[in-house]
Amino acid sequence: MTLTFKQIEKISKALGDSNRLKILHYISGKGGCGECSGLQDVIELAQPSISHHVKILQEAGLIEGEKEGRNFRYTLNGAVLNKYIESLQQLESPRSMASIVLS
Repeated sequence: MTLTFKQIEKISKALGDSNRLKILHYISGKGGCGECSGLQDVIELAQPSISHHVKILQEAGLIEGEKEGRNFRYTLNGAVLNKYIESLQQLESPRSMASIVLS
């Protein structure tokens, strides 16, 4: 799996907000899987605002949601996060940027 520049941009924008970073940190601290109900304890925002931040993280591919009864459980997408980190590391070596799909 190779990330396009557009995907890298989307992930970068998603990571550019402290509330979304707190959400990722919460999920990571829960072993990579956290419940939606616990998010209100982590970030002091109204539920619609939390849902907005979660949606951005999902659209970027950083987390995946799964409905469990009346609750949602979010899982960190380690593969996408690792590919994003690899893409950033390639900035150190301009020749290796050729492996990123231009779009």
